[in-house]
Amino acid sequence: MGKILLIIGAIYHFAFAYYHTTFWKQFDWNTKLKKSGQINNAITRVMNLCLIYIFVIIGVMSLLFANDLLMMRLGKFILAAISGFWFIRSVEQIIYFKLEHHISRALFFVFLAGGIIYLLPIL
Repeated sequence: MGKILLIIGAIYHFAFAYYHTTFWKQFDWNTKLKKSGQINNAITRVMNLCLIYIFVIIGVMSLLFANDLLMMRLGKFILAAISGFWFIRSVEQIIYFKLEHHISRALFFVFLAGGIIYLLPIL
């Protein structure tokens, strides 16, 4: 069951990596981020690129190193850290975006699912 969850987790992270590549166009960053100033523009773009990289790394790691993640102490720590990332992200959804809009509620549950996917193999 753990390996299946990690395959699902890999797909989940690859999907988020792809989704983040669409942010430039989807949120019209070329126009809208200019208004926030050069530093905020750069920080937003750099953080997004770093997230894309992390999502790809987690996806690859979930596929290629599933046994290590499931059997070794360090692997279980990494799974717990990934789970924690998504649980924190789901809480941030409530704090910063509220749950008033259906898209915000859907994203909350999507982020919560990421936490559960990586928590279950270590329980």
